[in-house]
Amino acid sequence: MRGMRGKLLKTLKSIPTISSLRHGLVFQLSPREKIPIRKNQSFSAELVVKEVLRAEDRELGFNICDNESVTPPFLDFEEETDDEQDLPCLLDFEEKCPPGGGDCVVLYLTSLTGIRKTYEDCKAIRFLLESFKVAVQERDVSMHMEFREELWKMFDSKVIPPRLFIKGRYIGGTDEVVVLHEQGKLKKLFGGIPLDLSNSPCSRCANMRFVVCFNCNGSRKVFADGDHEKDELHVKCAECNENGLIRCSICC
Repeated sequence: MRGMRGKLLKTLKSIPTISSLRHGLVFQLSPREKIPIRKNQSFSAELVVKEVLRAEDRELGFNICDNESVTPPFLDFEEETDDEQDLPCLLDFEEKCPPGGGDCVVLYLTSLTGIRKTYEDCKAIRFLLESFKVAVQERDVSMHMEFREELWKMFDSKVIPPRLFIKGRYIGGTDEVVVLHEQGKLKKLFGGIPLDLSNSPCSRCANMRFVVCFNCNGSRKVFADGDHEKDELHVKCAECNENGLIRCSICC
């Protein structure tokens, strides 16, 4: 009996009391952390444990709210800025698709210098697109009558170049494209467009996109049946356009 009584007393002594638990937990707090205790509030071990955990959360950088919700700092999501929300997408533009231009950039322009303003506008838009290093199908309406007819047919009127299209969407003329670029909104519209990393003009056409027809040498006439003696046997060349030109086989 004496042996059992001694073991029982020894076991009871090893059980921590509330006062000893409170004393041990309080010393785990850092010197600058204090537990706020309101008047007439019971000082329990549960309160001490809760405040210790909250103090540790603050040291780790967690956001501790009054309703005891804890939010890790890395879960604070950033909201989109006004600039990102204002960026346009291609669906915001009118659907007008040039022939074969459903998945590329098409620029209708002119290389004639007769009307200086039109030529300078085309030159400026062309230079702007080159700065973005994107692949562009340039369709010179002064070099090829079919390009001019394509452009007029899409608008049902005789519009003046330049006119920019991206993936079957009409972006606009000079004023619209320049405004989009100045607002930083033009670059996003080129998403998914292949890049053109060439740093030098085309070795064959010098970026004119057309060369003289090799079949008729630009005369638009060829001899029928190889007879070079009779001029009346001349026939129209089937290879070139109305200007005796053909598309460059390297850059087009």
